[in-house]
Amino acid sequence: MIPRRTLVVGAALFLVFGTGPTVGDVGGCGRTATELDEAAFGHGRKVVDCRRCTACGLATARCARACDGKAPADSVFPTTCRPLRHDGEVCLDALLAASCGDYATYVDDGAPVVPSECEFCREGSP
Repeated sequence: MIPRRTLVVGAALFLVFGTGPTVGDVGGCGRTATELDEAAFGHGRKVVDCRRCTACGLATARCARACDGKAPADSVFPTTCRPLRHDGEVCLDALLAASCGDYATYVDDGAPVVPSECEFCREGSP
């Protein structure tokens, strides 16, 4: 049988260390969760697309628009989409780390693939 004092101390320690926000409840890594700015993300995606298209020697319509300083960004969020800034950062990091073969599928003119890290605005998502 466990002594009562041990149980009380164990319960007190659990309450002190076992309660509190879970990982991600505060925006991740201690940052406050903030919405992703659509214009800023669009500009960042355009810069990454141009850089990667140039480095990989890709020549698609999306690559041409990305490297055209006067063309608008291709990224548009659905009206129901409210991604966080962290979502955009993860997406851009994944694009920068992608191989040229993978990147070719992301900027394909016919059926572009969306990396899973960038699927924060899927149509029909809750």
